Amino acid sequence: MKKVLILEDEVNIRSFVVINLNRAGYHAIEAGTGEEALERLRENPDIGVAILDIMLPDIDGFEVCRRIRANNKQIGIIMLTARTQEMDKVTGLMTGADDYVTKPFSPAELTARIDALYRRLGADNGADLEVLAQGPFVMNTRNHTLEKSGSRIRLTQVEYSILKLFMLNPGRSLSREEILSSVWGRDYEGELKIVDVNIRRLRIKIEDDTANPTYITTVWGFGYKWGA
Repeated sequence: MKKVLILEDEVNIRSFVVINLNRAGYHAIEAGTGEEALERLRENPDIGVAILDIMLPDIDGFEVCRRIRANNKQIGIIMLTARTQEMDKVTGLMTGADDYVTKPFSPAELTARIDALYRRLGADNGADLEVLAQGPFVMNTRNHTLEKSGSRIRLTQVEYSILKLFMLNPGRSLSREEILSSVWGRDYEGELKIVDVNIRRLRIKIEDDTANPTYITTVWGFGYKWGA
């Protein structure tokens, strides 16, 4: 059974999420503090998706996300954010989260986001080529790895999916809507800004100069283009 970690210090909310995850066929693993969540992850290395609240009694959800990402680039991470806190959404994505869900949220919305992340973990759609090589970059689609000039660059699953989409469409302008649909799924109901924040995160990892990107360039008013 697919495992999902739910980190939420409010027992009522956590119990509500657990019930709905179990109904959806997931094995929910609970944690009420950041340290407890990290311990649960050590005990259950096969957890595929982690849902992290931000406000916690010990360390905040952003720090939990950073610590998870320091050791695990493959796990899917969803942040639970307050609807009015725009910076929480951006900060969560920049610390390594793949997605965010704003409170209050519906069980169907949260389950759909988890489903999408699990599909991404198990799928490598769109190419029969095992290796994509462009400019200084070599992507191995079987191992989900990327090297730049022979040095490994560690990517999250979302970052990998975005970069693979670019490398399969060299020189082509891709709209934000197209990237969102291809990477997060056609049924994704989130905001387009999630694309921009993940592009910013990717640029930090692959560009020689993030202030003047040359590999992922902006097509103003439309989207982005890959130019390696």
